Amino acid sequence: QVQLVESGGGLVQPGGSLRLSCVASGFALRYYAIGWFRQAPGKEREALLCIRDIGSIRYYTDSVKDRFTISRDNAKDMVFLQMNSLKPEDTAVYYCATSPTRDCGTHYDVWGQGTQVTVSS
Repeated sequence: QVQLVESGGGLVQPGGSLRLSCVASGFALRYYAIGWFRQAPGKEREALLCIRDIGSIRYYTDSVKDRFTISRDNAKDMVFLQMNSLKPEDTAVYYCATSPTRDCGTHYDVWGQGTQVTVSS
């Protein structure tokens, strides 16, 4: 079965940091571009950033550009989202997803179940 699993979410105070992880079963992440997305209550899903198979990064929104970064460990076949200087407005369910190609585009076809991130004092 092809699936993605996110982990690392939780409750963090404003200004804190979290690192989310994304792993796959049934296929190898290393051959695909991987994106991170989030959905806050009552809002549409928002694309955040993506990493290509070769490691180059594309940001889809400026709102996280100076605070979030994405990385991958192809030896472990994992992708990470490092989130720093977290704000209450970052509270959302965070998802990773795979592009069907090696490039960061607009279509993602395999999604994880999401991990909750809550930023609150």
